[in-house]
Amino acid sequence: MSASRSEITDDIGSGEPGSGAPAPGAGSGPAGAAESAPHGADLLAALLDGMDAALCAFDAQGTVTHWNREAERVLGWTAAEAVGRRGLAGWAVREADADEVQGRLMASMDSPGREVHEFALLRKDGGRVLVRTQSARVTGADGEPAGVYCAFTEVHAQIDLERSIALSEALFDDAAWGVVLVDVDLRPAVVNAEALRVLGAGRSGVLGRPLGEVVVQGVEELEGALHHVLAEGPPRGLADLWVTVAGPDGERRRCWRSGFLRLASPLAEQPVPLGVGWLFHDVTDARLAEQEADRLRFRAGQLHRAGRAVAECADALEAARVCADFALAGFADHALVDLVEDEGRRLVRAAVSPGRAPGPSPGTAGGGLPVRYAKGHPAHQSLDRLGPVRASAPDPDAADDWARRRQWPAGSIHALCTVLRARGRTVGLLTLLRTTSRPAFTPQDAVYAESLAAVAAGALAMPGA
Repeated sequence: MSASRSEITDDIGSGEPGSGAPAPGAGSGPAGAAESAPHGADLLAALLDGMDAALCAFDAQGTVTHWNREAERVLGWTAAEAVGRRGLAGWAVREADADEVQGRLMASMDSPGREVHEFALLRKDGGRVLVRTQSARVTGADGEPAGVYCAFTEVHAQIDLERSIALSEALFDDAAWGVVLVDVDLRPAVVNAEALRVLGAGRSGVLGRPLGEVVVQGVEELEGALHHVLAEGPPRGLADLWVTVAGPDGERRRCWRSGFLRLASPLAEQPVPLGVGWLFHDVTDARLAEQEADRLRFRAGQLHRAGRAVAECADALEAARVCADFALAGFADHALVDLVEDEGRRLVRAAVSPGRAPGPSPGTAGGGLPVRYAKGHPAHQSLDRLGPVRASAPDPDAADDWARRRQWPAGSIHALCTVLRARGRTVGLLTLLRTTSRPAFTPQDAVYAESLAAVAAGALAMPGA
């Protein structure tokens, strides 16, 4: 580094027009060092030409000693045309502005630090371009100021850079969306505060760790999306990802509205993947509300269709079977209808859906034989309460035995019993059963079952039934 500084100092101090090398005889070192100076000057020229910033340098008298290719690109003046000129007046700066611009640039010789200015410079084609400059003095071997170097960029390019930096800082500080930068190994490298809140984890528990340590379920879909972005580029739109997140309060099922961006280095000739920018927003509440609205619309339609179908049934038992069929769509796996006989002392199986009767024996539906429910059975509890009763197997591995002891089909793990009441009396019982493929019945499900039961009870209480 000290050799390079000496070379640029000698270069600036030479002041020869068109010269980019040290003046002959400059320096007092050995002859070998003098012979190597041109090689050092060539290296310096190559470094200056290869830089992305426009660079120029002035000696102590204000003569241009260096002018790199980026400066040529910005202003159009070649190094051969620029080096050796005294000041910028009349070619790179308007005459009216020349004294002020030159004075502010050369003032850097009296300042130990960098100075930043904005100037309007002239292009070779006569156009003007606003640039932002950073200038600093260059000292000679004796420590005295020997010249000034100046780096400049077009202001709009600088503003674009500053906007990009400001956007990055805003995303990682104030954004309402979670932002995670994932490296090519699919490990989070940068995580903003909102993402940490949504993930329910601390920064140390996320950075550099596999995504599977935070996302319990749905990590395959998330990693698949990241693989696609790295290989093919970002998708055209946003995607909803349903995941289960492990937080300090236990596991939570969440829906994240996600967008992805492939990150590549702007400095490489060929795109070099740096990772993926993942932006997401928790939309669980909105999606659950939409699902609930869709569910309510569907169930309202089912009730309407069930009512019309039952109205076309001349036989009460047939109407009960039709209602049981409508109860299954998107709601349960088995439906049983039992009628109350002998003043409530026994229940007789009247209808089953689907197909074969899963009760005590396949042929008892409609045969007048009682269903032998044990004492304390959910069916009896529903009859006693005149309302719905929900039950689930305490041990999923023993669900078959739990269902068998309650006279229900094998595989049943969740049950909902509700009474069939019409004209002020109980006419029967509707039992709905779910297997392990469905969740347990909720209070909202019980309300829907009561609505279905009202349709069936109305048919069973018809005169002549």
